[in-house]
Amino acid sequence: MFTQDRDALRQTYLTAWRKARAGEPLAPVERLIVEVAERHPEYHALLEQGESALGREWLPEGGESNPFLHMALHIALQEQVSTNQPPGIRRLYQGMIAACLGDAHAAEHRILDCLAEELWKIQRDGREFRPKAYLRCIKRRGSGQRPRA
Repeated sequence: MFTQDRDALRQTYLTAWRKARAGEPLAPVERLIVEVAERHPEYHALLEQGESALGREWLPEGGESNPFLHMALHIALQEQVSTNQPPGIRRLYQGMIAACLGDAHAAEHRILDCLAEELWKIQRDGREFRPKAYLRCIKRRGSGQRPRA
């Protein structure tokens, strides 16, 4: 899954979904993709479109969000939590689940807002990832506060 080729990355999602639906064995990363996709029934039709979904654009200006990016953010967050990188993310993740009354998926969505914001700032400003700012955002989200721009 380490590529700059958008269509190749998206194809990984489509292939994992197709293989899961066909009952074929899945590689570990494919299992992760399918687990995330299964929690998003609104994406199932897109994943079943196959290659016709590869070139689609989702424009934030039109109120759209990119389903492939959204699923990738879930996977990135799961990797962060499993490695506790940045340090403290695992504790904040567990706290967010508690704040969401045990709903891990809702907790992840709150955290993903912070991750997406940090990634956007990296692209916009051409700077490095700021783990402290990211973790502060998560803390604010966990306390019910909206992250600052």
